[in-house]
Amino acid sequence: MELSLLGWDNRFAQALARICAEQSKTLAAARVVAANRGWCRIAGAQGEQDATLSGALVEAASALRPVTGDWVAFESGTGRIQAVLDRRTCVARKQAGKANAEQVIAANVDVLFLVMGLDGDYNPRRLERYLLLAAASGAEPVVILNKSDLCDDLLPRLNEIGRLTAAPVIVMAAVEAGSAAQLHRYVEPGRTAALVGMSGTGKSTIVNALLGAQRQATRGVRADDSRGRHTTTSRELFPLAAGWLLLDTPGMRELEVWGPGAAVQSAFEDIAQAAARCRFRDCTHHGEPGCAVAQAVESGWLDAGRVANFLQLSRESDAQQRKRRDKLLSRVQKEMYRSALREKWRP
Repeated sequence: MELSLLGWDNRFAQALARICAEQSKTLAAARVVAANRGWCRIAGAQGEQDATLSGALVEAASALRPVTGDWVAFESGTGRIQAVLDRRTCVARKQAGKANAEQVIAANVDVLFLVMGLDGDYNPRRLERYLLLAAASGAEPVVILNKSDLCDDLLPRLNEIGRLTAAPVIVMAAVEAGSAAQLHRYVEPGRTAALVGMSGTGKSTIVNALLGAQRQATRGVRADDSRGRHTTTSRELFPLAAGWLLLDTPGMRELEVWGPGAAVQSAFEDIAQAAARCRFRDCTHHGEPGCAVAQAVESGWLDAGRVANFLQLSRESDAQQRKRRDKLLSRVQKEMYRSALREKWRP
């Protein structure tokens, strides 16, 4: 297979040459089409094969190990992956639970399809989180409003989503023949798109429609809240007949975005513009005099629920950064202490 069909470009070629020079080895390039803890399925010039991780990658932090969508440098003879090439984009979230660590969901994604159902699981506040996920990743967002066949008030919801984002919006019913073909116009050949969304939004049905085959299992959703169970349990990269690549991801029940505060500002540009007019530069938008954000809510220019979500996401981002700074400071202090001990006991 030609590497260009998998998304290879000059940037990755330069990264590979640099790694070969650093390690004084002749390494080949391949793209990860599926990943597990200790091995990957990779696709390269010689087709697909299984590959293992070098000792250094096994010991590396989880965010530095290869994930689906990564380009890797590997030894052709042993099938051992020696390095991960620098990622062009990175879709990541905070690990579920209390750990303040990054979980990379997919790499080198050009277009991020954000899938939300128009049934009982419709939730604009959750979509804002996914839009933030896209902003932090560097990928271009496209909103998919699926299950239009189950929606009786489509126009008001379209207007609501239009106020949240300038990203393209696709309305579809994936169960209907030909509905998923709309996605082709948003991804060029050789580029990669990923589907993200909650369980039960119809991602697996979309994958099957695009592939023209029943590759992903599908299940129904609960009647009371339209939530689904995980049917996709791993991330896999599929080449499509249209020439682009599709990356499916398991449904996410919990999404706390991993990224800088600048990404929050980017995803909520309307609120950021209003905040720039606040009387105080450090305004928290919680009742300070001269708060332009509060005034915009009172006038109806900003939605109160959207502002509350913005403040919550900002707090999450600030907390992540504070914990990362504290962790880095702790490491520096420990190293300084060890260095002082070594100097004290030096003969």
